Amino acid sequence: MALELIGKLVKVLPEVTGQGKNGPWNKQEFVIETLDSQYPKKVCLTAWGEKANDLKQFADGDTLKATFSAESREYNDRWYTELRAFRIELTEGDGAGAPAPGYAAPAGRPAQASRPAQASQPAGMPFNTTFDDESNDLPF
Repeated sequence: MALELIGKLVKVLPEVTGQGKNGPWNKQEFVIETLDSQYPKKVCLTAWGEKANDLKQFADGDTLKATFSAESREYNDRWYTELRAFRIELTEGDGAGAPAPGYAAPAGRPAQASRPAQASQPAGMPFNTTFDDESNDLPF
């Protein structure tokens, strides 16, 4: 399941490192504010390994497109959700209501030719929209 979020980089939190049974690891959290002009949302995402190093090339205020996966885990009867960014790109948006680019199929998953063309998503697409090829067209 791949999700996308386009917004302004608000803050890059300090890098966290550690030692696991498979060797050293590092992660860095960062906050993106959506471009919704009426109700912008702040979303905290996590970049692991090399992607954490990629964050150093961006500055606060840059408009980014983050492709991420969401995963929840249970620990002591509580649930914890992580948004793990696996692609972070700079976009050409000024944050002043510029329309978000439409979804393009990832290189590893070519679009199916038998599927009819679908209307493009509106610019105000919510950040939790999925782009799963297996999803059906039913709204429920």
